[in-house]
Amino acid sequence: MKIDVLTLFPGMFTNFLEESMVKIARDKKALEVRLTDIRDYAFNKHRSVDDYPYGGGAGMVLKPEPLYEAITAVKDESNVPVIYFTPQGKPLTQKIIRSYASANHLILLCGHYKEIDQRIRDSLVTAEYSIGDYVLSGGELPAMVFIDAVARLQEGVLNDSESAATDSHENGLLGAPHYTRPPEFRGMKVPEVLLSGNHAKIADWRRKKAIEKTTKIRPELLDEKK
Repeated sequence: MKIDVLTLFPGMFTNFLEESMVKIARDKKALEVRLTDIRDYAFNKHRSVDDYPYGGGAGMVLKPEPLYEAITAVKDESNVPVIYFTPQGKPLTQKIIRSYASANHLILLCGHYKEIDQRIRDSLVTAEYSIGDYVLSGGELPAMVFIDAVARLQEGVLNDSESAATDSHENGLLGAPHYTRPPEFRGMKVPEVLLSGNHAKIADWRRKKAIEKTTKIRPELLDEKK
């Protein structure tokens, strides 16, 4: 998978790309991430990419010209998804991440300031996502979240592919509780069923606990499964 990231702050990605699963994915050639500074496509010597909004109001808006030039410069095929991160976007879910996991090429657009010019959203952006109902300074952090989530689904990145398949949200539920050695810690014991070796009973216990946890913490997920 190749991901082009269009950003005003490419330096924010430096350490991120050299750590954890993203680094493993890159080292295994399962993922290529290219960073493009939107300012490189500015139309003036000051490299300014924003301007005041028409109609007045607070904040600045990213201009259409540098965004258009940056996107078209990295868009090698007409059907490459262009994903824009904005608080106005659809909530980013595991199901959405899965839908992009087999893509060959993605373009991630990191906005900044108030918003980007609507004409770019109308003509070039194919999807808009948000990682939560709050406002960040820009789209860089959501882009990192997206890259990390997609990277771990690439073939050969995780040592055990089943690990991803049993994560929270993969089946519409939160994950069941997990335990490891020792069997007793400060008077708290691991549930006996997990020590039984009976895989059918363990699977049943985990599903019941997953439903209990989802009911308590995220009941709306159960409504979505109906």
